Amino acid sequence: MNWPVNQQSVLDEPLAPCSTDPMTGFTRNGCCETGRQDVGSHTVCVQLTTEFLEYSKNQGNDLITPIPAYNFPGLKEGDRWCLCASRWKEAYDAGVAPKVIMRSTHKKALELIPFSALSSHALDLS
Repeated sequence: MNWPVNQQSVLDEPLAPCSTDPMTGFTRNGCCETGRQDVGSHTVCVQLTTEFLEYSKNQGNDLITPIPAYNFPGLKEGDRWCLCASRWKEAYDAGVAPKVIMRSTHKKALELIPFSALSSHALDLS
């Protein structure tokens, strides 16, 4: 796997992988890395819930239905996925944000989301 180099998590540590099954990330390398071409800022690593997936579908972003033409398997509860920071914030404001894997969430997410909001949903902080 080609993990990102010099990309930092919201914990100011090297960015850890989010998921390779299903394969996630803007560049589909398993990490929530980002760059100039990632205008959606796919930077928040989450563990999906049915509640969030239904919310997202109702907002016009169906992550449940497979799209074989794009090699997209469709997602289910428990999958980890790199979400756009704006979508996570929208779900947070609506009370349906999924849990966050902080060590796999890119520091750029902090441009849209307060650290306190992310950490309140963290799976990997004690």
